[in-house]
Amino acid sequence: MPIILFDIDGTLVRTGGAGKAAMEQALTSAFGVAELRDDVKYSGRTDGAIGRDLLVVHGIEPTLANQHKLRDAYLANLPGHLRERGGEVCPGIPALLAHLAAQPGAVLGLLTGNVRVGAQHKLAHFGLWDYFVCGGFGDDRYERDDVARAALAHTVAHLGRDVAPADVWVIGDTPHDVTCARAIGAKAVAVATGWHPLDELAGCAPDLLFSDLSDHTKLLAAWA
Repeated sequence: MPIILFDIDGTLVRTGGAGKAAMEQALTSAFGVAELRDDVKYSGRTDGAIGRDLLVVHGIEPTLANQHKLRDAYLANLPGHLRERGGEVCPGIPALLAHLAAQPGAVLGLLTGNVRVGAQHKLAHFGLWDYFVCGGFGDDRYERDDVARAALAHTVAHLGRDVAPADVWVIGDTPHDVTCARAIGAKAVAVATGWHPLDELAGCAPDLLFSDLSDHTKLLAAWA
């Protein structure tokens, strides 16, 4: 079995906008922002980049201290928004993770723009956190390619051996997931369970493309 690195939002789970709501509340609670502007893109980006850009568009100096202040307020707000909004696990994910976890030699990790604590909050809320043993996160990283490099390095450290990038598969729901897989020489699986439709994802030329992961047959055949 290969090394499989999963994105979170739109790939493993859909939180009903809990992350965005928690970030916007953080702007209000930590910086007193009274009028929120919806000028920052969230999809496929890191929490670090989102937080930095939110500060800029709201006229707040994006110093590291302010970025960390926003992050800490976001993390304090996130569990409550997850409980309020409910959300759902994406189709086929519980069965796929259970199957993979039972396979000898399978390595399940994360490659996500979420900061690590935020990733844990989201996946623990849905009972999925314990499946993952390594990964790269969006803590103080602004580019998904850098998160991919961190995920590969952490996987190597976890396994205690070199990893051939061609043995790594990245599964995600955005064009950024495909491009960051290419940045480390990994293969890419695109799944249209987030904000990006099949035709847009097809234009990124992933190795495999699915509307969702409810049927694992082709995916598992590629990893056999």
